[in-house]
Amino acid sequence: MNIRLVLLFLSCLMVLSCNEDTNTTKDLETSENTSQNKKITAKTIEAITYEDYALSSEAEAEVVTWERYHELATQLSYLKKADFSFFNGDIDLLKKFIKEFDAQMPSQFRTNPIISRNAIIETELLKLNENLTIDNISRDEKLLNIKALFISFSNLNYQINKKLEDDFYSKIQPE
Repeated sequence: MNIRLVLLFLSCLMVLSCNEDTNTTKDLETSENTSQNKKITAKTIEAITYEDYALSSEAEAEVVTWERYHELATQLSYLKKADFSFFNGDIDLLKKFIKEFDAQMPSQFRTNPIISRNAIIETELLKLNENLTIDNISRDEKLLNIKALFISFSNLNYQINKKLEDDFYSKIQPE
């Protein structure tokens, strides 16, 4: 009777240990896949869909002196190529950039819609910086933050275009 119990115990142990090996292999494969999926590539960012508004030729002529606007546009083009160096860098440099971005805004653009779009861009920049520097933020959350930054910059362009168009039509007097 004792031999049967010992054999039964050993066979159960053997079956359980075989099962653990398969789980370990699956765990390793899963962790490799997740580390691969955590990387955000240029193709991943390129696949983000949103309405991208460009500045009109009149608007481009008006923002020519707004250096930080052009720098942000350049950094966003780098972000589209999966270069995160500006966005996951030192928070103090990013805050300094944001202050200069506000300070250099041309006075004709200091309207409530454009100021609010600037505030949204500032928020999205800080949020993206935080999410890129923290390791336990999911890849999907980071992609959502990148998309939100693209949308906020596009909305700023839209408001600038709209402001200049409204100014143009308000100058036209009926006969």
